[in-house]
Amino acid sequence: MKNIYIILACFCLAVTGGCKKALIEEPHSTLTPDFFSTAQGFQKGLDAAYAGTRSFWGNQNLFTMTVIGTDEFYTGKDGNNNINKYNSNYNTENGTVSAIWKDCYVNINTCNGVIDNAVKVTGVADDLKNRIVAEAKFLRANYYFILVQFWGDVTLNKNFQSTPTTSASRQPLAEVYDFIVQDLKDVLAEPTLFAGPKSSGALPGQANKAAAMHLLAKVYLTRAGSSAKKADDYTNAYTSAMQVINTSGATLLPDFASVYAEGNENSNEVLWTVQHTSNLAYNGPNNSGGADNVLNHMWVPQYELRPGMKRDVFYGRPYIRCVPTAWLTNEAFAERVNDTRYAKTFQTVWLCNNAASIPKWENPLPPGAPANAVVGQPKFALGDTAIFMPGYDVSDAKIAASRYLLIPPRKYDNTLSPYMKKYNDTKRADLNYPSIRPVIVYRLAETHLIAAEAAFMGGAAASEAVNHINIIRRRAAFPNPNPSVMDVASIPSLDFILDERSRELCGENVRWWDLVRTGKLIDRVKTKNYNPEAGANIMDFHVLRPIPQDQIDATTTGPKYPQNPGWF
Repeated sequence: MKNIYIILACFCLAVTGGCKKALIEEPHSTLTPDFFSTAQGFQKGLDAAYAGTRSFWGNQNLFTMTVIGTDEFYTGKDGNNNINKYNSNYNTENGTVSAIWKDCYVNINTCNGVIDNAVKVTGVADDLKNRIVAEAKFLRANYYFILVQFWGDVTLNKNFQSTPTTSASRQPLAEVYDFIVQDLKDVLAEPTLFAGPKSSGALPGQANKAAAMHLLAKVYLTRAGSSAKKADDYTNAYTSAMQVINTSGATLLPDFASVYAEGNENSNEVLWTVQHTSNLAYNGPNNSGGADNVLNHMWVPQYELRPGMKRDVFYGRPYIRCVPTAWLTNEAFAERVNDTRYAKTFQTVWLCNNAASIPKWENPLPPGAPANAVVGQPKFALGDTAIFMPGYDVSDAKIAASRYLLIPPRKYDNTLSPYMKKYNDTKRADLNYPSIRPVIVYRLAETHLIAAEAAFMGGAAASEAVNHINIIRRRAAFPNPNPSVMDVASIPSLDFILDERSRELCGENVRWWDLVRTGKLIDRVKTKNYNPEAGANIMDFHVLRPIPQDQIDATTTGPKYPQNPGWF
């Protein structure tokens, strides 16, 4: 949006007793709730609601709560957050959990301010006013969907709160889901809303009907796996997904590698993105406002301590927050001859960028050393391979005789292993800067996977589930999408669909939700032992996040705010 990066203010009068101060990033003026009813405030409120998305997609908190502690990733050397390990220090005072909860309600209240004040606004054409309300409802649906997926029953604030409150209650999951569905139906019924992200006049990151329909399909699918399920949820999920596939104009890119290529975030496959800014006042290395896109840092391993390497912008700043599980790299991506997604998802080669630390051949030369190896001479030169992870086992003798650091899967650890590279940003001016790349939230490949899962669960013929899985699998074989090697004749289990989602959507801030939706979090993390670190501690009640202690303590009027089962 034109002003998407400017948050003049948003009111933190949500579930808790209200925040102590307004969030002000650019204090041009002092805002009051009445400002929403002015033409300028009406538009600025929507800008603030959009800007709030940066507190989720690109932020470390949502990454932590959806990526790590699943079957895909465990804690890296510098990712010491107990939420990933489900240990005894993961409790109701966890700051990551509290931040997501608060950010959701802050932004919901901003959306409510836009929606509720629309009738009071003058000087704005009705068509524009209606579109702004529809966009605010799309954003509100996203924020409430985050809440129900993490916490189940939550407080449902349907209207703008202009004064603090000290009382709150939790509404049943079914009621909140109905509210989300109605918001999205309202969005889809609004004739002035852009049909898709490529519609004439639509800006990158702007709400559109294709994104809303994708979200609605996902909401139906998720509700179908919850206690609030309705008999037609899987059918509705499939029908909604098919409407996106057939009418949105979006198309799968021919090559999986192109989906996350830098600068290609608004391709024909993408339905909705969250935009980030190049303005260093809001997105610089020292910005603590919580809206940076730091996904470029999260996955980077400790490559710089290896011979021939140093930190640089191209390879990234090593936050080492997470590393892939052995299940993910060795089993989910086991087939690499026809399926090209492993090589296009993970970096396994680092080229020498530091002449000062190139190792030399020692005396005596190891057995099997290259024929041109010379004692006292460098093993390789600048630009040569310094680190290589072949993805299969090699002997210790071959490792010792290698010119470069050779790391087979049994040598992966929490400092160095294959690096998930979808969020690389090699165009930053400084190594330490966060990324300014838009974050892809919804894309057509996931729409096909939603259709496949909904059909498999009874929302359509079983053959339709196979068809949509095969569409994704054929693309994965680019440039040789040979059906004879990629197609499957049947889907044996829900686990097969989850495996396919890992290969396609690895690291895309959805995995924890996928596992909870399908009832597979405990099974895959603990029973199947795909993540031994998390599996050692995870219990059944961990399928819901704890209600933040701040919320419980702030509810001082009326009944105590209920906690989720198992948490205390």
